[in-house]
Amino acid sequence: MAQGNSLDRIRENVKNYVGEKVRLKANKGRKKTTIREGVLESVYPNIFVVKIDGGYNSIRRVSYSYSDILTETVEVTVYDEGEQIRIS
Repeated sequence: MAQGNSLDRIRENVKNYVGEKVRLKANKGRKKTTIREGVLESVYPNIFVVKIDGGYNSIRRVSYSYSDILTETVEVTVYDEGEQIRIS
């Protein structure tokens, strides 16, 4: 039951930063990581969506689950008024 509470806490933390600029550091396995910057676009019961400007007039949307944050597969850092806040 503690895991459910921590997922709810992470979901609420992410919900507070909708519309803010974020940096995602995703672990892709086998020592591969990707770092992307975008805007936290929307929050759903099981996932959150980040809009990323891909350059060349293209926009990508990536989605991650809250359990990705819990298991530290994804690190989400919010840029809020010059401060960097890590969501965990």
